Amino acid sequence: MHRHTRHPRAGHGHPGHPGQPEVLLVVAHGSRDPRHAATVHALVQRVRSMRPGLRVETGFLDFNVPSVQGVLESLAAEGVRDVVAQPLLLTRAFHAKADIPAVLRRAPQGLRVRQAEVLGPSPLLLAALERRLHEAGLSPADKSSTGVVLASAGSTDPEAGAVIAAIAREWRRTGWCAVRPAFASASLPRTEDAVRELRAAGCARVAVAPYVLAPGFLPDRIARGAAGADVRAEVLGPAPEVARLLLRRYDAARTPARAALGA
Repeated sequence: MHRHTRHPRAGHGHPGHPGQPEVLLVVAHGSRDPRHAATVHALVQRVRSMRPGLRVETGFLDFNVPSVQGVLESLAAEGVRDVVAQPLLLTRAFHAKADIPAVLRRAPQGLRVRQAEVLGPSPLLLAALERRLHEAGLSPADKSSTGVVLASAGSTDPEAGAVIAAIAREWRRTGWCAVRPAFASASLPRTEDAVRELRAAGCARVAVAPYVLAPGFLPDRIARGAAGADVRAEVLGPAPEVARLLLRRYDAARTPARAALGA
């Protein structure tokens, strides 16, 4: 979704003005669990370290401060004119389609806000999942004999569920014994059911890879469901692949025509 508000008159902070650089606003869901915000801030810090000249701010939809609306108002008051809002989401479900656009539409007059695409799916996320599995003790040599549960938070949006199933099929083709999708809410199977399925399918070992960005209530449910697995990876969090992907989505939102041409 690309939204263009009316620009101020020439000479009053037009896009690209050296005094008013564009801002990347990372939009996170928010959680009562303090680990969530800490993980989001760690990811944003990694993004800043990868692109030192870029101003990166963080806003939360709920539970945490600053709010997205509050950040947009502060930026407008500073004279910023261009913002790319990057949803910290892995699938295009309700938040990406409805409530984030609704918040961005309330941006102050004169602030142009473009919403970047969600992070997933991407080969970089598969690389981040494998990084987390290796950090949890799984050797690359174990791949062909290991079944993996791709455990996501779950969504009532059928598009999101279909994307998770497609990612599982694609990941399986990279050499795993098997890959099964699982969901912490809204859909079935649950993580523990998928673990049992992989055992029954004859995989020598079973690993659970949470396809989630930050800790919280549903990731904790995934962790409990992984009790019967041999290996449980950590959430994706501030993995370098996630930070690189975030910057890639930002660049594509800034220059959509060039991104479409593969630049």
